[in-house]
Amino acid sequence: MSSNHTLVIGKYRISPLVKALDDGTYRASVSIRSGQGLASCDRVIRFTGRFESAEAAARYAQEQAILWTQQPVAS
Repeated sequence: MSSNHTLVIGKYRISPLVKALDDGTYRASVSIRSGQGLASCDRVIRFTGRFESAEAAARYAQEQAILWTQQPVAS
């Protein structure tokens, strides 16, 4: 699912990741990448909620990543 939903915002590449669970629900996580080569960084955030559809899980992960990219950088 991540390749169809990858989004670029500024220096970040956001890819929601969805995992189907045995009970028919879905769990969401997201990869937030920045940089290139040896200076690259990939943050993966896993969420605890369960979703009724893969689309809902992907949408939630993407929305949370967008919020993360808008946070001010700590100095």
